[in-house]
Amino acid sequence: MFNLTCPGKQCVKNDTLSGLTVALALVPEAVAFAFVAGVEPIVGLYGAFMMGLITAIIGGRPGMISGATGAMAVVMVSLVSEHGVSYLFAALLLTGLLQVLAGVFRLGKFIRMVPHPVMLGFVNGLAIVIFLAQLKQFQTHLPDGGVAWMSGTPLAIMLGLVALTMAIIHFLPKLTVAIPASLAAILTVTVLALVFDLDTRTVQDVLRDMSGNAEATIAGGLPSFHFPGVPLTLETLKIIFPYALIMAAVGLIESLLTLSLIDELTETRGHGNRECIGQGVANTVNGLFGGMGGCAMIGQSLININAGGRGRLSGIAAALFLLAFILFASGLIEMIPVAALVGVMFVVVIGTFEWTSLRLFGRVPKADIFVTILVTVVTVAFDLAIAVVVGVIVSALVFAWEHAKHMLARTREEDGVKIYELSGPLFFGSAKYFQDIFDPKNDPDEVIVDFAGARVYDHSGLEAIDTLAERYLRAGKRLHLKHLSPECQLLLNKAGDLVEVNRMEDPSYHVAVDHAGELLDKTSEPASRPEAAAPKPLANQT
Repeated sequence: MFNLTCPGKQCVKNDTLSGLTVALALVPEAVAFAFVAGVEPIVGLYGAFMMGLITAIIGGRPGMISGATGAMAVVMVSLVSEHGVSYLFAALLLTGLLQVLAGVFRLGKFIRMVPHPVMLGFVNGLAIVIFLAQLKQFQTHLPDGGVAWMSGTPLAIMLGLVALTMAIIHFLPKLTVAIPASLAAILTVTVLALVFDLDTRTVQDVLRDMSGNAEATIAGGLPSFHFPGVPLTLETLKIIFPYALIMAAVGLIESLLTLSLIDELTETRGHGNRECIGQGVANTVNGLFGGMGGCAMIGQSLININAGGRGRLSGIAAALFLLAFILFASGLIEMIPVAALVGVMFVVVIGTFEWTSLRLFGRVPKADIFVTILVTVVTVAFDLAIAVVVGVIVSALVFAWEHAKHMLARTREEDGVKIYELSGPLFFGSAKYFQDIFDPKNDPDEVIVDFAGARVYDHSGLEAIDTLAERYLRAGKRLHLKHLSPECQLLLNKAGDLVEVNRMEDPSYHVAVDHAGELLDKTSEPASRPEAAAPKPLANQT
């Protein structure tokens, strides 16, 4: 259901004013990322406008802001430099299609596989990245093309305005919430700089330094439809597909992780699959209307939430205000001191960093602390998407290592038959532990392996069973498998001659599957074998 904003005039005011605050913060970010990608500033601004508007309307998370981002820009730069901006727009079309397909096939739910230590590392790393990005504003460009750090009076003025901005944001909400503190801080600092004619860098200075053009401006017209001017050939597809695939993955990872963070802050729940579709449609439109594309922006999203923006109206307002700046108010926006925007982002950094993670040492497993630090470092050194993938892989390996030790067995003998009652998962990590449990040389002629408390998860588990059967066969003894789940029997049937074992009559188990986000009971336990009841698994298991 589409809810523009929450009920009441106060919500409309909060969403509108927070949208204005976000739009002011979007301008320098969009311009900076456009230069990173190697495209004109107006292409970055168009991208921020279209991403913000479309995802606010059809995305899965009200209050979340999307726009041109650094994570996407660093992927674009080599494509633009080697093949030109037309190939970027073509790649964005394909990027959008891949993201829409991810939403249609409900792949957004896999963000739930990201462990909490990875989320902590992601948040902390992103806070550090945002902080480091602001330090560039403390540099001045020299006539010879080099850069130097500010010093003397310009540095003092810059630091003073940043501190004033942060103080207003911190203390104003204690006096009034009639206007978002970030917006009030930006307006106050801008007025002071103009009234006292302070020698401080403005948005216009940033444009001039980045472009090398003293007449650079953010002014422009409405985006116009233009199909990418590239040959519609297989060769073009070979060029753009790798970039499109990476951009689609990076965009969705950053967007879905930001969605999860906003969910936590607002104690509400967004819709990951719908957000995938929203991001995809927005990137497709960017490819057709000359924008650089992008994804969710954690910094601007936090500015929006902190300023009171909760509904879709806040994102829509931010996009429309940004368009208004491009069309009508470029001169006013270019007068804003960079110090005010830096102060706003510093407050975002302080609010984003999970300071409680510093107190985890000695309180949580060392492996979790290692994963958190690893993801933080990789995020800062390389890229968010790489960091998340690395974090998930390391967490999975730690999980596998720990659970490999959980393959245990109780033994008993009845009428000359030895029974092994297994418990734990049988997979590649526990296959060796599984083999060490048995003693074919000293066991009696009849042996039963009871899998009621165990599950077989992969081909390594099947191979371990086959190897065990061969060991008992060479010892001249009979091995029976009991209480295999239907899924495991199916795997054994598919394995055919690869696995040769004797299977005793087995019961059916309760198996839960994910269908439309709900767990549905697919089979029931036969009443004739109550003693064979096994614990219900949480997902399709063998």
